[in-house]
Amino acid sequence: MRHFRRLAQEKAGTILELARREAAVSAQELRATAEEELARTRSEHAREFDRREVEIEAKLREIRSHEESLALLDFQLDARQERLAREAAAIKQGRDAVREKSLSLRKRLEGVANLDAEEIRQALRDEVLLECQEELRALRKDVLDQSEAEVKHEAQKLLVTSMQRLAARPNHDITTTIVNLPSEEMKGRIIGREGRNIKSFEASTGVTLLIDETPQTVLVSSFDPVRREVARLALEALVTDGRIHPASIEESVVKAKSEVDQNVLAAAHDAVDRLKITGIHPEILQILGRLRFRFSMSQNVLDHSIEVAEFCGMLASEIGLDPNVAKRAGLLHDMGKAISAENGGSHALIGAEFARRLGETPIVVNAIASHHEEVKPETLYAGLVILADAISAMRPGARAESIAAYVERLQKLEGIASSVAGVHQAFAIQAGREVRVIVQPEIVSDDQAREVSRLIRKRVEAELQFPGSIKIIVIREQRFTEIAT
Repeated sequence: MRHFRRLAQEKAGTILELARREAAVSAQELRATAEEELARTRSEHAREFDRREVEIEAKLREIRSHEESLALLDFQLDARQERLAREAAAIKQGRDAVREKSLSLRKRLEGVANLDAEEIRQALRDEVLLECQEELRALRKDVLDQSEAEVKHEAQKLLVTSMQRLAARPNHDITTTIVNLPSEEMKGRIIGREGRNIKSFEASTGVTLLIDETPQTVLVSSFDPVRREVARLALEALVTDGRIHPASIEESVVKAKSEVDQNVLAAAHDAVDRLKITGIHPEILQILGRLRFRFSMSQNVLDHSIEVAEFCGMLASEIGLDPNVAKRAGLLHDMGKAISAENGGSHALIGAEFARRLGETPIVVNAIASHHEEVKPETLYAGLVILADAISAMRPGARAESIAAYVERLQKLEGIASSVAGVHQAFAIQAGREVRVIVQPEIVSDDQAREVSRLIRKRVEAELQFPGSIKIIVIREQRFTEIAT
């Protein structure tokens, strides 16, 4: 019995120990679960706290932004109120001034009642002059304060735009004309027995026939392009006909002159139709057409006149002048070149006098006379002709200059600069459009260098004929060198 009791106690103790262990494990699991739940809850609360904190910060920034906007609006409102106050004060001051002027005017009118009409007019003139003097001074100051760079840029833009709209062909030097012959035997006929045919031809046309060893060609040479054209037509007609003798030569020359006159008139009408100019006198058309056979340094004068007229029309349209008047003046500006060979003198003045006699307007006459500045330009149209004439003459390929004349001009330019006292060296560069002058610094001071440049400019303008403009640069330089050893 005692044995069973002991076994039961041992078994009960074992069960009790097992129960304790299970209870401890369960308690530990419950504690871990509780701690995990607590950590999760704490993390959720922390995230919720951070989210609320971010929202609160955003709300605070929004509130600050609204406060800044309200402050800016308050500042603007204060500034507007101050401006309105100043305007109100100015209005009040203006009203007071108007009231004072009205009172002054009333008193003046009371005094005017005893004045005659001339005294009243003089008083009004004096009053208007006093009131306008300040405005005129301010206006003059505004005009003079305009930027020279802006004006120059606008002028360059206007000129470049006009030049880009006009395409012109290059010109070539023409002093002789070549006539082709069907055979070498024709040269003998042209010369004639004892040279009577060629002498008769040269006497009738005023040209020189050059017959050399060049096969089947005859060279017609003359300084007068009209004579050269008449001779070419007459010689071609004689060669085609085959009968060459003094009588047929005279007849062919007469017919050639008539044909040239017709061609001259046709060329003038073509130019006028191209420019859409009307009302030109027939005698002016005849003179204008003769420019077709004249050249100025290889540039055809009629083509040049048409080009100048187109430039004038474009520029006039850009600056608000009448393009028809400008084109008319540009087309007729060089017509004196077809007259001056006969009458002598300046082609500008001769052309202007011819245009005046045939009823052209004073604007056109002055533009013709002043395009080489021999006469003072009186209108903007004259200035347009001067400008367009320079552009047409100086554009690349317009006028050819012989190498000899070019070299002579550069040598003369350097010679003029070198002849001034104090000049050490002078160099013409950029095809003669710039000359650089080096002066002796121990002789020429800075102020004197400016006078040297001015003196060279005056001498170049007085002694040298040149297209366009020449820039004169005077360089005064001192150098000091030491060598340390």
